[in-house]
Parts: sequence; structure tokens; C-alpha cells
Amino acid sequence: MTATNNKNSVTVTDNRTGHSWDMPILQGTCGPNVIDIRKLYSESGCFTYDPGFTSTGSCDSSITYIDGDEGILRHRGYSIEDLAAKSDFMEVCYLLLNGELPNQSEKSEFKNQITYHTMLHEQMQYFYRGFRRDSHPMAVMVGVVGALSAFYHDSTDIRDPHQRLIASHRLIAKMPTIAAYAYKYSIGQPFVYPQNNLSYAANFLHMTFSVPCEEYVASPALVRAMDRIFILHADHEQNASTSTVRIAGSSGANPFACIAAGIASLWGPAHGGANEAVLRMLQQIGHKDNIPAFIERAKDKNDPFRLMGFGHRVYKNYDPRASVMRESCHEVLTELGINDPLLELAMELERVALEDPYFTEKKLFPNVDFYSGIILRAMNFPTSMFTVLFALARTVGWVAQWKEMIEDPNHKISRPRQLYLGADAREFVPMDKR
Repeated sequence: MTATNNKNSVTVTDNRTGHSWDMPILQGTCGPNVIDIRKLYSESGCFTYDPGFTSTGSCDSSITYIDGDEGILRHRGYSIEDLAAKSDFMEVCYLLLNGELPNQSEKSEFKNQITYHTMLHEQMQYFYRGFRRDSHPMAVMVGVVGALSAFYHDSTDIRDPHQRLIASHRLIAKMPTIAAYAYKYSIGQPFVYPQNNLSYAANFLHMTFSVPCEEYVASPALVRAMDRIFILHADHEQNASTSTVRIAGSSGANPFACIAAGIASLWGPAHGGANEAVLRMLQQIGHKDNIPAFIERAKDKNDPFRLMGFGHRVYKNYDPRASVMRESCHEVLTELGINDPLLELAMELERVALEDPYFTEKKLFPNVDFYSGIILRAMNFPTSMFTVLFALARTVGWVAQWKEMIEDPNHKISRPRQLYLGADAREFVPMDKR
């Protein structure tokens, strides 16, 4: 087939038959235009072929915009740099869910709704005890979040706008409690109930690190860093886990099941597990003197070693979240008085890599995972919790995307197609003749 680009459409011609079809070009607010191929199969009998859907728009959305070439990330039109510097996570949650930043009364009402949904059903404690103590916290998260639908039957009817709202609030509110409980269970400490007088980030830190026998007050600098980490991970357009949530939700599955599916997708090392991999890589390098050798290994196509935390599927420029995370990294380490050799190693690795033409020509710049792992390590989170924190923050993005899809009158169940390369029709061979 050949395609001819007209002003408002693309003409697709089948070179075998000479038949042509006009495919409309749709234009968004910003970003690349898209070719509307919805009628291509019915009119031509052909599918498009796009493994990984890297050149396919799977939906229309008004939530998040990314320009990977320019290093731009915006939520509802607001740059991630402005939101991280001037806002807090509750405002960003409200923005993602409702489309606008809240005024003071709207923010207070929203914070109250989230605050008073933070407790888990008491019977869920017994659900945790069904897991082994050495279970990965992400395995616990997948199970517990999926089980929420068994405890909160009154908010699983996706056709009811009020139930959708309640489910959205419950998921955002309870995720810090679920995550903190997963951590407490893994180390054998008692669960710590949420406190309504604390902010979202402070409450999570309190549930995670406090013990009943002594008072715990999180440093304001650490609370702010935690809040900023949540903001930077809140949403990221149609990535693997978000697409998973949308695909699960397209079947009419309840929101708790959809978010559990997103958590399972996020668990992959190529997605949410990347910051764990960064720390393992830095520990493998060990010392600044070893950086040149590892740089050469990274450039060798025959060597399996890769620089984790560099490059991104979408960003072909500096990840805008990385610069904010780098700043937070310095603030946290200064606050805690830690001279972390891994941070020095990371900064030197960044410098060397960005001065190497191989990485600059391929636009392999540091991404958000490069520094986030070091911050979380400094805050005493074990590496097994890194992806859990990612899931906690990304829940609001998943919920917003799920909500947008459900409220779209034109949404339909996802059904990708394939290029079949298996055997053609053949006769069944009886057992005695095989």
C-alpha cells in the first residue's frame, strides 16, 4: 500500500488492486496529528501492523501531554516543573481528576474526602496475614487492591457516577495505607493506623516508619520530597500500566480490579522497576574509577550490560522530571546529613555519559528513575518498596484515565488484532499416526 498526504486526509492506495481510501487526519490541541484508521479494515480488508503500539493512538485524552523531543510533560496544560515547584500532590490529584486546579474551598473539601477514606476495612488485616513474610510488597499490593472489590461492594457499579467518584476517592486514599501495611508486614512490625491530622505524604511516612512505642515526626524536608515524588509519578500518558488499566476497564471490570491490573503491569523491570535496577547498577559499578569501563560495556552491543536510568521510550531529550528529582535528591541528602557515595557515583556517571558522543547522539539522557532510587534509599526505603511507591503515586493517574474512558460515550472494549504467522488449516492426525 502507498499513502498520499492531503490537507485533511491521507489517501491509502492498495498497489495490488489500485483501490484507494481516504483516511481523515485528526488534529489535537498540540502534538502530532493522527490518521483515523477506524474504517480501514472494513473498507480495505487490511489491518495496520504496529508491535508495541508505539505509533498508534489508542484513545483521545485531555489529561496528560508529552512531547518527547522537546522534553515536555504537562498535566491539563500545566508543566510538571510548575506543579512540582508550586503545588502539592492533593492539588495535582484534583487537577487530574477534574480538569482544573481547585480553589481553597474545593481543595479543602477534596482533602477531607481523601483523609476520611484512608482506613482499611479491619478484616483486611487478616488478608495480609495470608501472605508469607518474605513476599514482595508488589505481590501483596496486587492481591490487596484486587480484593478491595470484595470489601467495598457499594462502589463497584461503574454506571453510577456517584459510585465512580467514591471508588476514585477510596483508591487514592487507601493506597498509602495498603503500601505502608505491606512494608510493616514484611518486617514484622505492627500496622500503624492513618492519622487524619497529617498531610497525605506525612501520613504515609508516619504509617511506614513510626512504631507504637515512640513518637515519630517526619522532617518537613522529607515530607516535601515525598510529596514531590508523588507529583512526578502521578501520570504519564498512555504508558504500559495506564494502557493496561484502560484495557481492563474497557470490559466493564470494576475499578479495583482495573487498578490491580495496572499495578501488575507496573511491576515489570522495564516500567516501574527501573529505579531498583539503577541502584543495582550503581552498586555493580562500585567506584567512580570503574565508570569508563562500564561506559564502554554499555556501548558494546554484544555485552548485556546496559546503563539503567538513561533514555526513555518517549523522551528523546532530558526527562523534565529528572531535573526536579535531582534537586530533591540534594535536598534530602543535605537534610539527612548523608554523604552517599552512590549519589557521587551517579553524578559522575551522568557527567561522563553526557560528555560521550555515543549517548548524546542517541539522546540517552537521565530519566526520573536515575535519581529517585537514591532518594528513596536515603529515606530508608528498601528497594522492594520502590515500585510500590510508584504505584501509590500513579494510582491517581490510573483512576483519572479510567474515569475519562468510562465517561466517554464512544468507548468500546479493546480488541487489538494480529498478523497471524502460524500454520494454515490442516487435517487432524489421529494419535496412532503421529
